[in-house]
Amino acid sequence: MTVSLGAADFAATVHVPGIVLVDFRSSRSGSSRAFAAVFEAASVRHPDLVFATVDTEAETGLTAEVGVRSAPTLMVFRDGVLVFAEPGWLPGDSLDLLVATVRELDMPAVRAVFPEPIDRR
Repeated sequence: MTVSLGAADFAATVHVPGIVLVDFRSSRSGSSRAFAAVFEAASVRHPDLVFATVDTEAETGLTAEVGVRSAPTLMVFRDGVLVFAEPGWLPGDSLDLLVATVRELDMPAVRAVFPEPIDRR
């Protein structure tokens, strides 16, 4: 299951322990609509993770602030650190591989490079 995010709750959602995937999407984008089904299916396969969406048309300020230039764009946070951000959509098996990779990250090593969470709000 996915949750919708806006400017008011974005930072509080992504700056938590664990893994948070955020799909920045637009209802006018065919790619966004195609990825929405993949993203929702992945949320069922990985119920221990947070899957969130941001409507780029309704949240233009937030979208610009975090540097999203096209929809869909996927951002993945682990323990408050942005560890992945790419425009475009992924097929389900690639999204599962990304999740597995993020789960295996050596967070002390990541924190050594990025000691402070990125403040995106």
